[in-house]
Amino acid sequence: MVINVYERYYKANAVFSGVQRNGALVVLTSDSEAGFIRYTAAVSFFPHVNEEDFAVSYDAYFEEELYSGKGRRSKKKEEAFLEHLQETIDAVCSKNGACVLWDEPLSAERRG
Repeated sequence: MVINVYERYYKANAVFSGVQRNGALVVLTSDSEAGFIRYTAAVSFFPHVNEEDFAVSYDAYFEEELYSGKGRRSKKKEEAFLEHLQETIDAVCSKNGACVLWDEPLSAERRG
């Protein structure tokens, strides 16, 4: 079962495939199956050419595995991952010449 523990859209600054990306979707995901749990932090950059453009393109998608092992969802682990989510995403972005503008959210955060 895949659950988005956290997701939020932000303004961003990046260029991928020759296209300026002005938005980013940041997600913390838990994936549990048959007694195993996996947590990932991901960011997907998209053009966001106007206020209604939230069409996420997956050619600029980056993911970092945070944990994988036996177990089930843990609120304690999720809070720890959320505490460091910005740092994790910033590290992924720096490797790919991109930037999430954390002070400029485009939506309210959603938690699952």
